[in-house]
Amino acid sequence: MLRKTLICLSLLSLSLGISSSAMSSTSAQEKSSAKPFLWNNATVYFLLTDRFNNADKKNDLAYGRKADAAPLRGFLGGDLKGVTAKIKDGYFDRLGVNALWITPPVEQIHAGTDEGTGKSYGFHGYWAKDFTKVDANLGTEQDFRTLVDTAHQHGIRILLDVVMNHTGPVTEADPVWPADWVRTGPPCDYKNADGAIKCTLVKNLPDFLTESDKPVALPAQLVSKWKQEGRYEKEVKELDEYFARTGFPRAPRYYLMKWHTDWIRQYGIDGFRVDTVKHVEESVWKELKQEASIAFDAWKQAHPKKKLSDDAFFMTAEAYNYPISDGLLFHMDGGSRINYYANGFDSMINFGFKSDAHQNYETMFSRYANYLAQDLKGFSVLNYISSHDDGSPFDPARLQPFEAATKLMLSPGSAQIYYGDEIARLLNVADAQGDAKLRSMMDWTLLKKNKTIPSISTGQTYQDLLEHWQKLGQFRQAHIAVGAGEHQQLSALPYVFKRSYAKDGLNDVVVVALDLPVEVKHSIAVGTVFKDGETVKDYYSGQTVVVKAGKVELLGKYTIVLLAK
Repeated sequence: MLRKTLICLSLLSLSLGISSSAMSSTSAQEKSSAKPFLWNNATVYFLLTDRFNNADKKNDLAYGRKADAAPLRGFLGGDLKGVTAKIKDGYFDRLGVNALWITPPVEQIHAGTDEGTGKSYGFHGYWAKDFTKVDANLGTEQDFRTLVDTAHQHGIRILLDVVMNHTGPVTEADPVWPADWVRTGPPCDYKNADGAIKCTLVKNLPDFLTESDKPVALPAQLVSKWKQEGRYEKEVKELDEYFARTGFPRAPRYYLMKWHTDWIRQYGIDGFRVDTVKHVEESVWKELKQEASIAFDAWKQAHPKKKLSDDAFFMTAEAYNYPISDGLLFHMDGGSRINYYANGFDSMINFGFKSDAHQNYETMFSRYANYLAQDLKGFSVLNYISSHDDGSPFDPARLQPFEAATKLMLSPGSAQIYYGDEIARLLNVADAQGDAKLRSMMDWTLLKKNKTIPSISTGQTYQDLLEHWQKLGQFRQAHIAVGAGEHQQLSALPYVFKRSYAKDGLNDVVVVALDLPVEVKHSIAVGTVFKDGETVKDYYSGQTVVVKAGKVELLGKYTIVLLAK
């Protein structure tokens, strides 16, 4: 397979007056101001903390957990310190990542359970036991604080994965929550909205009564746990203050909102990725957004030197099977339509991208730009090629890893890199079952050994692929027009397009050419986008060139070139 490549010319004109001293400042806000940031153009790196990097082997098995799970269904040792280490060494900076989405760090059920595919533990973070504490397998509260602070020092936002739909499964060590908190049936039948909301996702996964306004007492297991940990009085005092401030009834959803927004108030989380959105009443999300925004404002007021910007709190929705073609109105089960954008969300995860990516560049790019500009009216989507629970990713065998990167990183909208996309991590591990196949450990040795990628025949290495992602990511990070700008095709052969952005004092324009042949020279017509005599730099090869007669000429060693003024 031929390596997909790109020529990009771009001019960024910002009326921000950024000085060299601001570029070198150690404050998070000043570091962030060095580059423009828009959530609509964000490059989000999504990782399962347990599967990314193990920096502390002492916490690999906490709470009496054992290494007795089915393949890829137990804890493997990744931790918060491991993520922080990769932030510190610049791994995400080199990828152009400006937001990290991490799976829920909250304390998970302690025991393993057989969910039909063998014994499983809550390594993924979606089986909560206690929403108020960091799971000891991942580290400590201080480890989490250090991760967030370190990310902010690198200009990277943190998206926290939150769950308000269900608890963890019931086990001998993890009792069911009280009946006024959760339902244990019936299973969802998806015949209508209630068939997706007032039900359990799967057997033995209790569903929170998020529709209830009935006041409930704290679950006995939490009271006992908090007393053993010596923090019962503190937690109750905070709950009393929260309910007094808000006037909310002590109903299940409002406890959950308090516990989730505490992560913002205490650590400075920048946004939520919300799990199982269609399985909770849409009005609940609007309430969550309001409380999250209050908590975010309070944190920024208390930590003016740590905040990255004055941006509002951000939320993106995982409404299963939402495609960008749905626009503002998600097709709910039973035929109803729901506008989640009107209920607290700034973005939605685009489940359609993995199939749309089989289209040619212009078909997909122009469609997406039109949807964003017209149907979505300024809101955005989060595109992905693979994910933790999508069994039908784009290019599951990693036969087209370079093309996958190019399509994802240059598509209108924001981009989600799933950990390991950048090194063609396996998505079909042979001895695992179901979604566990998608959740193998990140194999850092592939980069150290500089091995060739076995799924392709061109002899390129994992390091080559990583560098491809890095160059696309750095280009995207530097130029907000890539994901947030208006799209216009300039030429069909060679395929050339421009993206332009002009809003709120930010002005950016890029010109991109794709699938160029390798030859002695490339000659790209840039029209009036760049003026004659202007110098632009190729981010891919390092060349600098001068625009002459409305064109640029570049050495044709690569079929990918990234240029910017």
